[in-house]
Amino acid sequence: MDSDGTQDARGTHADRVPRPAGPPQVPPRPAQAPGMPPAPDGSTFLTWLRTPRPEAAPGVWRFGHLPRPDEEPEEIPARQLIGGALIAFLVGWLIWSLLWNGYLGGWWLLPLYAMIPDSWAEPHSFGSVVVVYAYYVAIAMGIMIGVGRLGRWSELWKRYGLPAWRRAAPVSERPPAPEEDPAQWNQLRAAGAADAAERLGAEARAGRMRDVDQARIARAWQGVRSGRHSLATFSGAVLKDGAAACLHPSGERDLPGRLAKHDLVTGQVRLGTTADDPRNPYSYRGTGLALGPDLLGTSLLAVGPAGSGKTGGVVWPLAESLCLHALAGRAAVVVVGAAGAGLGPVDAYDVVVRVGNPESVYDLDLYGGTTDPDEAAAVLAEALVGDLADPHPGADSRRSTTVLAQLLGPFRGVHGRFPSVPELRQLLDGSPGPLGALRKALTEGGQESLLRELDARERQLGHPGDVGSVLADRVALLDRPAFAGFFDTSGQSRPFSLRALDHPVRVRIDLPERGHADASRMLARLVLAQFAASVAVREDRSLFACLVLDDATGVITPEAVRGIQRLRSANAGVVMTLRTLDDVPRPLRSPLLGAIGCRMALSGLTPWDGQDFAEVWGKEWTEARDVTDRQIIAETPAGKAVHMLRRVITGNAPTARAVTVRQVERERWSASELAHGVPPGHAVLSLTSVRGEHAPPLLVDLRS
Repeated sequence: MDSDGTQDARGTHADRVPRPAGPPQVPPRPAQAPGMPPAPDGSTFLTWLRTPRPEAAPGVWRFGHLPRPDEEPEEIPARQLIGGALIAFLVGWLIWSLLWNGYLGGWWLLPLYAMIPDSWAEPHSFGSVVVVYAYYVAIAMGIMIGVGRLGRWSELWKRYGLPAWRRAAPVSERPPAPEEDPAQWNQLRAAGAADAAERLGAEARAGRMRDVDQARIARAWQGVRSGRHSLATFSGAVLKDGAAACLHPSGERDLPGRLAKHDLVTGQVRLGTTADDPRNPYSYRGTGLALGPDLLGTSLLAVGPAGSGKTGGVVWPLAESLCLHALAGRAAVVVVGAAGAGLGPVDAYDVVVRVGNPESVYDLDLYGGTTDPDEAAAVLAEALVGDLADPHPGADSRRSTTVLAQLLGPFRGVHGRFPSVPELRQLLDGSPGPLGALRKALTEGGQESLLRELDARERQLGHPGDVGSVLADRVALLDRPAFAGFFDTSGQSRPFSLRALDHPVRVRIDLPERGHADASRMLARLVLAQFAASVAVREDRSLFACLVLDDATGVITPEAVRGIQRLRSANAGVVMTLRTLDDVPRPLRSPLLGAIGCRMALSGLTPWDGQDFAEVWGKEWTEARDVTDRQIIAETPAGKAVHMLRRVITGNAPTARAVTVRQVERERWSASELAHGVPPGHAVLSLTSVRGEHAPPLLVDLRS
């Protein structure tokens, strides 16, 4: 303190400030970024993986499926069942009351008197009381059993008693035994890869494994079992990367988003629910309807007008499922549709070809990646003139193939590549300059065989029936300014070839519909022809290949139908949609519906299209009931009086009903029912699996 008694303010403030006893304390680092949800555990994934998937009929959603009987059980109406049970109880009560009160005599006590000794009658002992009342209970139980059977008490108990409550209550699933638990990867343990199995199990329990990871690793394990990969390589990859082992070349482990329900264990995607309709088999009613590679391997055709749900309800869910299969290493998919058709985001595909868009990264190989002029000519001829139902005389695909081969072979022999679109157009037009230059180069190179091909082409120029002009007109549709940067053969672009279907690739091809409808249909035919030619020569056919055509208008040709018929043996399939079957030439409709294994008719179909579906689905034997009401004529005065009283009370004459039941053969779905009886958002779908299993036409709700 100072001499005047005041206190030093600075010293007092310094005394109040706490001094640090050591180095400053740093708060602990948070386990995750602020605002992020906690990392999920593996319970959800394990529950999904352990859910039972019983064997079922084709098209049934097997995830958690509860099988139903083939035939619908005869169920008594609730009102009749409860009324009959109550009446039976009252009848039993009346019988017992009459017996107990002696209105029916004492005959029912004679067996009791015959069994007990006379010494028990007087006085009443404890034993006699027990025996007598036991006899009463036995008689009452006998009456109850009799009236219970008459009143169907057992069925009433099953429907409304404790068994019904147990069925309604959720059943807690017990964890499966270790030897049956799919999360234990017992196949790996049995093969000697216990360390890899332990690593995968730990990844699943920690929540780091997804359904795509499980499917991808299971696919890689199949490669080990088939001998394509070694066990050591597989185990090393799993021990190093865990659930991220054996990644897709894109490095993706899932799609950016999902719209449909998928089950990658069975490979199914759910499209809807089978309607609870009498026209559907009882075993299908109310079950989920799903498709997978086992059904798409027979190809699918969906027919319905615009707005019926073909793209959103069928095409996109199937394309999404196939993209997931590709990420799992199981499939290769090519999706073809108009730009902006709603076929999924760009990030869901590895290759996106936007024909006519200058910003497209990839180009489309006009010749399918082949080096054989004859094969290239056959595919290109199918694309150019395959849709000519009434072709120009001599302008069929075989002669067109010959004409193209006569030009493609010499051109490749000189330039080492196939001609571009402008060059091919000039050659087909017979321009003297390009043909002369090609002849000169062949002569200088001494290629006599190719020179003879060119001579044959020049001799046909200008003759009646020459298909060169027809081919030139079709090629001119691609020789437009919008396609100037496409179909390049000089090697300066990045052309996509369908030869890449040996790998699990995801491809989307956007066609320019606006202003180039004919060119779009031509390119769709080209992709279909290249797809059919490519999958037939694949070395590894364990990879499912599928082509999805959002609009197959103008694509169906005789050669296309023959190609679709060969896809099943190549483990490949095609999904096509049409607005109407009128877009298919009449001679090809029956062969097309016969070649396709899965046929779908959506709501809004015309009766003419419905007739084609009705014919291919055929007829079935069904039970027809004919009811006849016959008026009863009374002959006696009393009977006439009773009939007159009934007429006054009911307003109708007394009749006797006769029911006749007979077996008749009727169409499964008639043309009228398909045109007018399918509700909006529904479709009628028949299925065939690659193993030959069939499902009859089913009414399906695509909105549920």
